Amino acid sequence: MKDLVAFIATALVDDPASVQVTETEGDGAVVLELRVAKEDLGKVIGKQGRTARAIRSLLSATAGKDNRKARLEIVE
Repeated sequence: MKDLVAFIATALVDDPASVQVTETEGDGAVVLELRVAKEDLGKVIGKQGRTARAIRSLLSATAGKDNRKARLEIVE
């Protein structure tokens, strides 16, 4: 799951070297924190959050295959 989020975020941003994804276990779900350069934050979130919502949907579908729950947090 971590690799999926990193792959998508790297394809979206102008500075792929600044993409960092950390994975932690918490409250029965996997929490993924995505950090990108400040200039690329809007590209990852998208208009009205559509891109972030799409990434979360893909993450949820991937986690569902493993009978797990996953949450994505985009950190400044």
